[in-house]
Amino acid sequence: MDQHEHKQTVVEQIEAALTDRIVRGELKPDEKLRQDHIAEEFDASHVPVREAFRRLEARGLAKSIPRRGVRVSTFSISDAKEVAEMRAALEVLALRHAFPFHTAYTLNLALEAIEDGERALDVFTWEEANQRFHRTIISTCKMPKLLATIDDLHLASARFLFSTWRSRWETRTEHDHRTILKALHKGEIDTAAAVLERHVRLTGRKLSTFF
Repeated sequence: MDQHEHKQTVVEQIEAALTDRIVRGELKPDEKLRQDHIAEEFDASHVPVREAFRRLEARGLAKSIPRRGVRVSTFSISDAKEVAEMRAALEVLALRHAFPFHTAYTLNLALEAIEDGERALDVFTWEEANQRFHRTIISTCKMPKLLATIDDLHLASARFLFSTWRSRWETRTEHDHRTILKALHKGEIDTAAAVLERHVRLTGRKLSTFF
């Protein structure tokens, strides 16, 4: 492994760890990301830490504030609503492009994600399954830039979810997910798209009421 490859690996490790902590709420909104401490934790120089910070800023998870340093991004009700609107529009677009390329295998992966979500005993396990379902049904769209944007929106949604539903969790049946999957099996893309759009918008409204 050359020096460049090692640097990229360290950057990715730092970015992934900080992303997880921010999304789960272990790092609070407006909390300062301390470059020295993070470099020491990962036994790294300041260069990969700064690069990881830049990546977090590009994804909307951190913000560089003059004289206050790099801090975890804050969020609000309007942010939750905006993310839900964007997700609804972009996931439907991705689903329509993904639909012709779905197979029995990919649809079975979506079913496994539904079943994992219904068995989840906490919000973190459920969200992993939930995100996996949404990602699976659009993953065949052959539009990597669109998928990357949707992935970042899912991270924002997860932040809202974990900050509001952590103490209110209960197991649930994924009616909308099952309806979407049934429509895809039957070739009814318009039905699947309509349910997906309604489902994402409704989730966004529910989250915003808890702020």
